[in-house]
Amino acid sequence: MLTRIKDLAQTLAPRLIEIRRHIHSHPELSGQEYQTAAYVAGVLSSCGIKVQEAVGKTGVVGELTGQGSDSRLLAIRTDMDALPIAERTNLDFASRQTGIMHACGHDVHTTVGLGTAMVLSQLGEILPGNVRFLFQPAEEISQGAGWMVQDGAMANVSGILSLHVFPSIPAGSVGIRYGVLTAAADDLEITIMGESGHGARPHEAIDAIWISSQVITTLQQAISRTQNPLRPVVLTIGKISGGRAANVIADRVELVGTVRSLHPETHVKLPEWVERLVENVCHTYGAHCQVNYKRGVPSVQNNTALTQLLESSAREAWGSDRVQILTEPSLGAEDFSMYLEHAPGSMFRLGVGYEDKPNYPLHHPQFTVNESAIVTGVVTLAYAAYKYWQHHSS
Repeated sequence: MLTRIKDLAQTLAPRLIEIRRHIHSHPELSGQEYQTAAYVAGVLSSCGIKVQEAVGKTGVVGELTGQGSDSRLLAIRTDMDALPIAERTNLDFASRQTGIMHACGHDVHTTVGLGTAMVLSQLGEILPGNVRFLFQPAEEISQGAGWMVQDGAMANVSGILSLHVFPSIPAGSVGIRYGVLTAAADDLEITIMGESGHGARPHEAIDAIWISSQVITTLQQAISRTQNPLRPVVLTIGKISGGRAANVIADRVELVGTVRSLHPETHVKLPEWVERLVENVCHTYGAHCQVNYKRGVPSVQNNTALTQLLESSAREAWGSDRVQILTEPSLGAEDFSMYLEHAPGSMFRLGVGYEDKPNYPLHHPQFTVNESAIVTGVVTLAYAAYKYWQHHSS
């Protein structure tokens, strides 16, 4: 069966590259993936897969019915949205949308999802159970998975698989991670309110800019002294707004940032921890504050059995030297975690790196992928799906 899957994927390779380049040329921002969704729906329909559009606003669901009697339903999820980045790759098929780019590889993810659907649709008569393909919008703003779940995309799902490109792994290889894969990512907004005054008489005012600097310093220092160093927390203030003139002491400053953590126990405690520290600093200097801590997506926790399924599938398909066991998680966020609240799942890293030229990181305007990785992703997912009913017990 592996040979058949590889042959099908190899035959499809030129078409898959064509699909990827089309999607890359026509990127769409989170929640605006109308053309991409229509394109995806068309490809799925041409394979005889039952399609449902407008799931999770601009998402697409494809249902492939196997001929067996196994009631377990496997989902395969890929994401479709691009980023507000001006592309600087000089590729022939570079983005035609000014200021929008597939700089995180979601064009590859969508293509791999479609390729997997195309391969499995030709194996439908020997699939023991059903496969549901989830083409998700708005991953970059951590909203799309929630929208899809809300619209019933995870109904009756027994397990779910996914992937994400990784430029630091060479094309042709995959990365497997057991346990925690990505971080929980929360949003933080802090408003510090002091009292305005003359720049020459600071003792008659309450300087919100100076107090905000104390807040930032205290938060960063407190992480190293009050949080378990074996359970990392990364707090970044990415935007500061405040002040009106050089000689006027600011009475209001707004800080906007992000807080990332890996362990659920730490994640639970962070809102109260941040609020208490900010309030203490502001109280010390006579200021008031508002802390708006918005919980984001939780961390992705890969299921052991499904991770073993991905690892064994990749080893059989490509050999052990092409499978990397990743020893460290990422502090990036992934809303794939939202699906894992409804069924066990696992996400692997698809190597897309070149060996003979620079590999730019994700979200970089010159980010490119080695397109040979598409077949690697399709075979790995399709073979894992085929093996799911043989090797995975509920």
